[in-house]
Amino acid sequence: MTKPPVLILGARSDMALAAAHAFAAKGHPLQLAARDAARLDAARQDLELRHRVSVTLHDFDVLDLASHAAFLDALPGLPGVVICAVGAMGDQTESEQDPDLAVAVMRTNYEGPAHVLGLIANRFLARGNGTIVGISSVAGLRGRATNYVYGSAKAGFTAWLSGLRNRLARHGIHVVTVLPGFVATRMTEGMDLPPRLTAQPDEVAQAIVSAVERGRNVIYVRPIWRLIMAIICAIPETMFKRMKL
Repeated sequence: MTKPPVLILGARSDMALAAAHAFAAKGHPLQLAARDAARLDAARQDLELRHRVSVTLHDFDVLDLASHAAFLDALPGLPGVVICAVGAMGDQTESEQDPDLAVAVMRTNYEGPAHVLGLIANRFLARGNGTIVGISSVAGLRGRATNYVYGSAKAGFTAWLSGLRNRLARHGIHVVTVLPGFVATRMTEGMDLPPRLTAQPDEVAQAIVSAVERGRNVIYVRPIWRLIMAIICAIPETMFKRMKL
């Protein structure tokens, strides 16, 4: 049985490449999209040789909203699954001092992904099937002083995915929200992350594959994060605003 193509947006990230290998291992052709996509050529060759699947590269800029429709039109075919791994944490202190930097973080993590996934959702709706996977963050479940710019964008993205899922579920289109928690990637390199709470990119990738195959809606890659965030979200605001988190 021919497997549907998987489009990965933000394909140069560690989680994206791990997901590429996980889906390719199951026989899915891949469409890898990123800025300066030619830099993914070595990864393309590795995926094709290792998994014997077709891999195509596509230039994609999440912040160039006007280019998104043409980008989708240029794909070799409408994918069966799309994974949005686009994201940028930014620096909270710098964002506090420079509103333009804050806006860039918010647009990268929310506005751009929501725009392109909205276009894809409408195309899936016209076809009558498809799966959309959005990698969000537990940081969006409650604002914290140490990363509220990034967290606010992820909060918006999580809510948007929830609404999209509610809209499309009756039409045979599946929407998955991924909440990884800490992940050992280049973006978190140098951070002192607790091993028990920190997933590896391959772990995230396998969780995504499982969610797509089993029709799951919202997944915490490591279940302990569900408990942690339930506790954090339950702290009264009068106490929470005095805490350093």
